[in-house]
Amino acid sequence: MQQTPVRSFTELVAWQKARVVRKAIRVLVKDWPPEEKFRLVDQIIRSSRGPCANIAEGFGRFHEKDNARFCRMAKSSLYETMDHLTAAYDEEYLDSRSVKAHWTMIEESIRVINGYVRYLNSHDNSAHASEPLVEYGDVQDIFGPPPSDLTGEDDRDVPPTNN
Repeated sequence: MQQTPVRSFTELVAWQKARVVRKAIRVLVKDWPPEEKFRLVDQIIRSSRGPCANIAEGFGRFHEKDNARFCRMAKSSLYETMDHLTAAYDEEYLDSRSVKAHWTMIEESIRVINGYVRYLNSHDNSAHASEPLVEYGDVQDIFGPPPSDLTGEDDRDVPPTNN
């Protein structure tokens, strides 16, 4: 499989998908009751921020197995976020349509992380970070550009890399 060098964690599709989840959760909780600010809102915000941070930290690790370990932590935080969405549904802060939409988004992020972990585990001897050219097996995704809010073109969203 052809590979392209990855210079920054922001170029990883796994990080980009987790970022979409993080941003969606931030918007979702804005109208939740004030009494939940330091309870459920805080918990779901933290769990939705964890995956991006873990993927970024794993990217900075020297060995692929260590990187994969951080990606598994990212995945567990996404599952935690799914549970918080269920709690919000149980408390009637969300309807089933909203829960399903967010679960679908999270499941897509988990799927991509799983693919990235498989890739990392199969390339344990390499000391250089790279990413499969194809988005972990979905050939159709490679032919279109990523959404503009994920490309790093908006300087306030993603700091530029110094390469």
